[in-house]
Amino acid sequence: MADSDQQGQFHQEVSLLDVSGIETGYDDLQILWNVGINVRRGERVIVLGANGAGKTTLLKALVGLLPAWKGAIHLNGEAVQGMRIDRRISRGVSYLSEVGVVAGLTIEENLRIGGYHLASGAVRSQMAVMYDFFPDLRARRREAAASLSGGQRKMLAVAKALMSRPQLVIMDEPSAGLSPLFVSEVISMVNRFHGEGISFLVAEQNVKFLEIADRVYVLDAGRMIFSGTVEELHKNDALERAYFGVYG
Repeated sequence: MADSDQQGQFHQEVSLLDVSGIETGYDDLQILWNVGINVRRGERVIVLGANGAGKTTLLKALVGLLPAWKGAIHLNGEAVQGMRIDRRISRGVSYLSEVGVVAGLTIEENLRIGGYHLASGAVRSQMAVMYDFFPDLRARRREAAASLSGGQRKMLAVAKALMSRPQLVIMDEPSAGLSPLFVSEVISMVNRFHGEGISFLVAEQNVKFLEIADRVYVLDAGRMIFSGTVEELHKNDALERAYFGVYG
């Protein structure tokens, strides 16, 4: 094998995010038990689970919105559990919540928030990239996010998440409240930016996202009950053991 091929293979195998033994919850209510997950560079990893499975709790722990009671979270080999949210973002993590945007701010103000830790020149440059990819946002950049349709808000939320030039985008239920057409558009957006080397960790209950998954985890009642490829998932009974409210 040529040196360049070896380097390319190594690049794909390097872990960007390593999570092991995470346990957490709210006050005295434990939600997650001994959860582990791994995202390699350039991967699209999907966490499937029904409502109440613990997906949002897991993502909040990964980005620092919720403290991990036990376990370890490593980003690029650096332990980040206990690290402030802004410091995790500066290390290449971006988080797309179900809401995703600040409704009372304009489209442009939302994008500036997404790139707040970048230098002003980099913000302008990245905003131009987002407007080129989302021309509808450029045309309405002075309007409030509240004026957008549900699908347009999701586009803005994705653009806002990409403003920080992340290595890893963590997305919580990006299909929530969207028509099948807009779900397909979100999937196309993930594919488009994955092609530029960005990794994605997507928590979903919509199995349509399996179309783009390099690997899959299934979370049920706060515990991981499966990890593997889509092909392996179809040979496993994990889907039958976990309830999904939306089928693609």
